[in-house]
Amino acid sequence: MSRFVLLSPNGEFDQKLRAAVANGLRGSVQTIASDILPAGPAELFALLNQEQPEVLIIGPDVPYEEALRFAKVFDVQLPGLSLVLVSDVDPSFLLHAMRAGIRDILSPQADAAEIRVLLERACQSFATRHRTPEAQGETNGNGLVIGVFSPKGGVGKTTLATNIAIGLGQIAPMSVVIVDLDLQFGDVASGLYLNPEHTVTDAVSPAAAQDSLVLKAFLTVHPAGIYALCAPPNPVDADHITPEQITRLLQQLAQEFQYVVLDTAPGMPEIGLAAMEQCTDVVWVSAMDIPSLRGLRSGLQVLRQLEIMPESRHVVLNMADAKAGLNVQDVESTIGAPVDVSVPRSRAVALSTNRGIPVLQESKKDPAVKSLRQLVERFNPAWRAQAQRKLHRRVVI
Repeated sequence: MSRFVLLSPNGEFDQKLRAAVANGLRGSVQTIASDILPAGPAELFALLNQEQPEVLIIGPDVPYEEALRFAKVFDVQLPGLSLVLVSDVDPSFLLHAMRAGIRDILSPQADAAEIRVLLERACQSFATRHRTPEAQGETNGNGLVIGVFSPKGGVGKTTLATNIAIGLGQIAPMSVVIVDLDLQFGDVASGLYLNPEHTVTDAVSPAAAQDSLVLKAFLTVHPAGIYALCAPPNPVDADHITPEQITRLLQQLAQEFQYVVLDTAPGMPEIGLAAMEQCTDVVWVSAMDIPSLRGLRSGLQVLRQLEIMPESRHVVLNMADAKAGLNVQDVESTIGAPVDVSVPRSRAVALSTNRGIPVLQESKKDPAVKSLRQLVERFNPAWRAQAQRKLHRRVVI
């Protein structure tokens, strides 16, 4: 059975699509080389001589009105299908396309790598919509919201957040989104070497807040198989974004993705506190110096008093260095909490940050890489289930 079906007379795009599928995607492509689309599923399946594929691609040279008509029919009769439109559609028609049932839009000029990323996303979307209720997991269909926080700046928070997102993307491809909530001076875009067309400003607009399909159109795809929602390029834009808008944004993303990773601003601004209330997990980051540790201790004390700190807490000692005059025991005694993961100081991590390629994306052999993978593993459903079993055994004993 063909996993992908292309409806288009455009032979050049057909070749690009087949090259993308052949380079790392499971399944094959079947093409119907016509600009007149079938009337409905029965006619399509008769032409294909097969049952339902996973992804239908309406390719170039198909009239836009014909594509919308086709999408509306399939959205009613086969709403689980992933429908992709290949078109240089005017932005004003984007909402019409999404409401017609089109899941994603691809430029005809896209190269094979871009096509492959989009098809992976479409297949993941198909799999999600066909997942059984038992497979939805412990969050009742909502994904984990993992916030990376630190009272002090300069402790490597963005580096950890981007590596967590990349590592989770390897566990759950196309099911991870990283959001830069350092709205004035965020560095997620540079940390992932992205030049986003849309930012958080677009994602909290009324159209996006009312329709998650519109919201997803504002996300930036990263080559490693994750999504990113970057901070506005102008710090002034941050003044127009409210905590209530961020709350709504995170609730929407948690319904659409298995993992939502948040890189937050230093300290505890209102946006950060609003985000923390939506988190299932909080990663607290500190460097190995007294000012950072005291800041973290004060931050934890305040949040305990406010009673808004999630139960799933992960303390990370970043840039750990035995020559700093402190050890892990000193750190734990200062902050009043155990250290879960210690990431050693690493030239490889510093170089990867400057290049905009997270170290977990390249799978380098480095002690810091091992620690980062341990941190990522804490959000793996298998690890969490094992941890719950161990906790249950302790309680029983």
